[in-house]
Amino acid sequence: MAPKLTRRELSIALTGSAALLAQAPPAPIPSNPDEELKAAREANQRNAEQLGKVKVAMSIEPDTHFHA
Repeated sequence: MAPKLTRRELSIALTGSAALLAQAPPAPIPSNPDEELKAAREANQRNAEQLGKVKVAMSIEPDTHFHA
């Protein structure tokens, strides 16, 4: 049986994880705009991969829906 987490506990856990990940030294910003765009896309991909590793139970999801 998985332990139950409140949204507040989950946010604290994720914030702590993000802080640990943020300790890595940032890569230098390229001077070329094309290289800078490529570096930003790679950083977004790495962040998406890290977020994809976190499993969130449906009971943790907020019960509100945002509509545009």
